[in-house]
Parts: sequence; C-alpha cells; structure tokens
Amino acid sequence: MCQNILDIKCDNSELFKKAITHPSYTQEQELSHLESYERLEFFGDSVLKLYSSELLLKKFPEYDEGRLSKIRSILVSDATIAKIAFDIGLNRLVKMSDSEEKQGGRKRESNIACSFEALLGAYYLDGKQAEVKQFLEYRLSEFIDEIDTNFAKFNAKAVLQEYTQSLTKELPEYEVVSITGPAHKPVFKVQVKYENKILAFGEGKSKKEAEQNAAYQACLTLGIIKE
Repeated sequence: MCQNILDIKCDNSELFKKAITHPSYTQEQELSHLESYERLEFFGDSVLKLYSSELLLKKFPEYDEGRLSKIRSILVSDATIAKIAFDIGLNRLVKMSDSEEKQGGRKRESNIACSFEALLGAYYLDGKQAEVKQFLEYRLSEFIDEIDTNFAKFNAKAVLQEYTQSLTKELPEYEVVSITGPAHKPVFKVQVKYENKILAFGEGKSKKEAEQNAAYQACLTLGIIKE
C-alpha cells in the first residue's frame, strides 16, 4: 500500500491518495485540480530541502554555504530523487491519465520525483516528521558520499562556465544534435561549444543529463578536471 511504502504507518489516507495522483489523472477524470499531488509536492519539496540541509550540515561541518548549496542542489534534483522513488516502487502506484501513460509518463523522472516529494509532504503533515527524517538520512547518505567524492563530475557545467568566464565573457553553448530511442525512453545527444568550437559531446536520458555529460567530457579535454 502507498501508505506503507516508506515502511511508515499513516493515519490520513486521503493525503496519500493525493500524493500519488498525477495532474493528468484529475483532468481525465474531471476532478478538482486540488486532488492532484501538486500542493503536497510544493510542501514536500521544502521538507526534502530542510532535512537534506540538516544532514549536510552535520556531515560536512567544515564546508561553506556555497559548497553545501551545490551539493544539495544535486542531492534534491529529480535525477537523484527519482532513483529512490523507482527503487521503492513508487512509479507503479502513481495514478495518471491513459495519455500520460502511453507517452511514457510512468518512466519520466520528473513525474515520479514530484510524487515522491508529495509523499514526503503527506507523511510530514500526518505527523511522521521523525520517521521521514530517518528515512531520508538512510536513503540520501549513499548519494551524499558519491556526490562529494565525484563533485567535479556532478558540477561539470558550473566548472566549465567558470573556466570560460575566466577567459572571456562568452558562455558555453549546448545544443541537442539528436534524440534516439523510443518515445518513452529517449536518448539525448548534446554538443557543447565555446567560441564556435565544438568541445565535446554527451549523451543522457534527459537533455539536462546529456548537457552535464558533455560538460564533463569538455572539462576532461581541456584539462580542467582530471578523471
């Protein structure tokens, strides 16, 4: 049951029904938009950032605000949160329209990440703050270590931009050169250019991931980052 998906008991089942309801479902069923996960997602996003921030402060007492912010932005990104959501099987429970389903909505990171954040909001409002905190500490710890160890790779776009700005005022330019694979599982290929010169290519399941991979390859080529 959705109410127990984080191994946390719940008291208010209505909150959890909303947490797994995609906006497309309310439109298809002609329900109020208030029955979707959007409001709970809004709140759950804050819950996620609050507990993530507390966890980072404890783990890295020597890091400044800038470094902590960069790590947190990666930690709470759709890509990271979706991995947790898929791992616990949340994607199988989300209610969405037939159209959204056919377009690959159940495999879309943003959809499942949003529902996960809504779920966090539901548990918090259900009075399970301590349990949510414990769950996030357990689930996020492995990602924190990976992000910190491979920070340059995760932060490659910012690293490349800082480098180019130190040379000229021009910024790196990213362009999608191809999209292959089925509609529900596309593979994006992106090139990154600087001063009209192609620096590198990168692929990913999303445009954002492909850009990050292209930036990382560019940083390796330029010697900014060492593998």
